[in-house]
Amino acid sequence: MAILTKAPRGTQDILPKDSFQWRFLETVTMETAALFGFKEIRTPTFEHTELFCRSVGDTTDVVQKEMYTFTDKGNRSVTLKPEGTAGAVRAAVEHSLLADALPVKVSYLTSCFRYEKPQAGRLREFHQFGVEMLGSKSPSADAEVIGLANEIFSVLGVKHLALELNSIGCPECRPKYHKALKEYFESRKDELCETCLSRLETNPMRILDCKSPVCSAIAKDAPVVLDFICDECKEHFDGVKARLDSMGIAYTVNPRIVRGLDYYTKTVFEFVTSQIGAQGTVCGGGRYDGLVEELGGAKTPGLGFAMGLERLLLLLAAQENELPAPRPCELYIASIGDAANIKAGELCARLRSEGFYVECDTMERSVKAQMKYANKIGAKMSMVLGDSELESGKAALKDMDTGESAEVSLGDELTQRLYDAGLARATSALTDQIGDAQLLTLLGQDPISE
Repeated sequence: MAILTKAPRGTQDILPKDSFQWRFLETVTMETAALFGFKEIRTPTFEHTELFCRSVGDTTDVVQKEMYTFTDKGNRSVTLKPEGTAGAVRAAVEHSLLADALPVKVSYLTSCFRYEKPQAGRLREFHQFGVEMLGSKSPSADAEVIGLANEIFSVLGVKHLALELNSIGCPECRPKYHKALKEYFESRKDELCETCLSRLETNPMRILDCKSPVCSAIAKDAPVVLDFICDECKEHFDGVKARLDSMGIAYTVNPRIVRGLDYYTKTVFEFVTSQIGAQGTVCGGGRYDGLVEELGGAKTPGLGFAMGLERLLLLLAAQENELPAPRPCELYIASIGDAANIKAGELCARLRSEGFYVECDTMERSVKAQMKYANKIGAKMSMVLGDSELESGKAALKDMDTGESAEVSLGDELTQRLYDAGLARATSALTDQIGDAQLLTLLGQDPISE
């Protein structure tokens, strides 16, 4: 029988040496969103396939080529979620969240699945941080959502990230644009790929999003959507830009942004970089004012964004941003004999309840091997327990960096010495990375009172 030793193509394991960086990103994104009033929502990993066909659009690459769809044992078609918005909006409709005070603001961290050719920044299972705001049609909502993404990048110290904006109109003005696009592409239809030929009849805007080099080249000279938007859409777009200007958020209007999903209306935006190769969109989103109604709810405006965590980590690495390392062991308690090992376990339990990261021997190693292990895991301090230490109730507490040691009692004095050395939760790597006051603010606590 063959041994399965590799993860499926297009997936990756997040190992202990990297997982703390992921936890750091997850904490920063979710807690920053909380400052804007967004509360966490968790939705299923798979949904009824119809949900994505109706929301994402059956003419998109996602639905036509990329979804992981299968029939379950009840003969129902289900799909692993290719994006987070549809599930979040479905949950809001199903559970009557829109009957509460508006706007409804939700945030989430989720795995998504698309069958694509794997490359840097593009996997078949990937992870997103996303937010959705339901209930507001005001351009101030657009500016707030964009401002949230911008604030996350600011907290993380991300540089050289450009915000690009566009308006793709609404159901009232978009038909005129579709007609102009169709006339343009009809004149070049012999050069279009097979997929875009079908899009020409159903949704010509999708041709603008085609990855084919030939179709992309043809699309460069296509009519521009901003020339066709109605007065209401233009007023909304101007309102978004005015608010971003007042917030000091720089942007560029890019009339070629259409985003890859059919539910978008009016404002669309992307945060893009040239520092991580072809997959340069780190965050993308926009309005979807018809989606709630499409999924069976009352007519309700909405908007949101999704941020790719893999791409964000690639960008932080490319910019050599210093991300936190896992918290090091603060005390390693070596032991000689069973009685000392039992006492070491007792001390570990007590000190861990005080918030210290403490380890002791579970491998029945020699003292020499135990101390080698303490060095390997980067323990800040160590002590050795034997018969004499058990009898006296005291042991030598050694600073592993300086080599200095001092005798301490195994009771409250040991705890106080560790506090005096600046250890325990208050100096975790997360705090070191973004600062005590900022972390407390992110966690909703008052840094002054602390």
